[in-house]
Amino acid sequence: MADERWVIVGLGNPGPEYAGTRHNAGAMVLALLAERIGARFKAHRTRSDIAEGRLAGQPVTLARPHSYMNLSGGPVSALLSFYKISPERTVVIHDELDVPFGTVRLKLGGGDNGHNGLRSITQSLGTRDYYRVRVGIGRPPGRMDPADYVLKPFAAAERKELPFVLDRGADATETLITKGLTEAQNLYHTDPPALT
Repeated sequence: MADERWVIVGLGNPGPEYAGTRHNAGAMVLALLAERIGARFKAHRTRSDIAEGRLAGQPVTLARPHSYMNLSGGPVSALLSFYKISPERTVVIHDELDVPFGTVRLKLGGGDNGHNGLRSITQSLGTRDYYRVRVGIGRPPGRMDPADYVLKPFAAAERKELPFVLDRGADATETLITKGLTEAQNLYHTDPPALT
């Protein structure tokens, strides 16, 4: 059905103290997508803030769970039940340690790679078969604990490039829902243009 809705979830932690942190990269891309469709977020009974509209001609519900990252599964599962959407029409945008900063990768299914948000979603949905748009944040420097690293704000040099990175994540999401995974991977699994 060409007109079937997509649910696009941007992962992050709620509250101003987490707003600029690496772990909120998914929520940042989602905010950009909401700007693109000209919609405002409003609280929804599925324990998420949602914004609805058309993205590249496709009907979408953008959702930002109210929960902390490691409890994202409950709100995501509630959303899919509410809209009667299958996991195959679901895109989760999230930060990814194993992808270099500035890079975006897309996939369907697979493991959670130690990402608590994905682990929670997979457990709640009972399947790994949902799309992921992985926004690279790179590995922590030296011996820093990854759990500390993801909760820190982007470094000054990264903040300069962040608008381009978020744009790339939003573009990749649009391509995924309009042209499919293979085409999106072909376009975005190349090195991003040099940011000079």
